[in-house]
Amino acid sequence: MRVHKFIMAANNPIFEKSNRRIFGLALIIIALDQFAKWLVLRSIPEGDENVIVPGFFNLAHRANTGAAWSMFTGNNTLLAVIAIAALVALFLTRRHFSADRILGQIAFGLIFGGIIGNLADRLNPHRHAVVDFLHFYMQRRGNLEPLDFPAFNVADSAICTGVALIFIITWRNEHAVKSAAN
Repeated sequence: MRVHKFIMAANNPIFEKSNRRIFGLALIIIALDQFAKWLVLRSIPEGDENVIVPGFFNLAHRANTGAAWSMFTGNNTLLAVIAIAALVALFLTRRHFSADRILGQIAFGLIFGGIIGNLADRLNPHRHAVVDFLHFYMQRRGNLEPLDFPAFNVADSAICTGVALIFIITWRNEHAVKSAAN
């Protein structure tokens, strides 16, 4: 009974409106990410690519046991632990990054959803690797080697967008403080 009252208490900070928005957006990102990965797993054999825009964009199926740009390849378990630690640290420090405002809530919803989306892949006993599938590149005339950007996924896009928003929030907050001081 005590636990029920604690969970349902209106003043419980876990159930604040800002946290509900963050977790709601995170759930949407997780669902989009996992659905897109499910489609890729069903339709593209691992290692293959389907040309969508020749010389620019392919849908691919890559298994990534590393981090961004395949750095730290083969360290899937360590990266899963780091992702969990990052989730906890970000949750505990979210107030320092305007998580009480809508832009901060969007940023954290994107970051949490992205981290959890990739973490789900790392912890999936059938994969133990993140599924990357968006492959942008530029084929140069007279050169067989394209200018290549590593394949990524919806979760990666959400994390990068959320981090960019955090930078903007921080810059705006610092700029406002400097303007108020003058």
